Amino acid sequence: MTPILLAIACLIAVTFGYGGLCVASPFGDCRKCRGMGHELKNDRKGRLKRGKDCRRCQATGKRIRSGRWLYNRWARIYRAGTTD
Repeated sequence: MTPILLAIACLIAVTFGYGGLCVASPFGDCRKCRGMGHELKNDRKGRLKRGKDCRRCQATGKRIRSGRWLYNRWARIYRAGTTD
């Protein structure tokens, strides 16, 4: 198998794998708070303390995956264009 065909096969496998992940689990952990919904702070004694709520995920700890976001956008535009 030539290197170009191997690269194309790998890209197709990665694309279908990510598409399957977006279908099976459309939400992933928030990258800013690492899925906790808030940041951790240290108090003056050095102990961990709950910080402010995460503004990116609105304290849910979850975010929508970019592939799922693109699919939702495409589906919304398609539905808007096909309705009378």
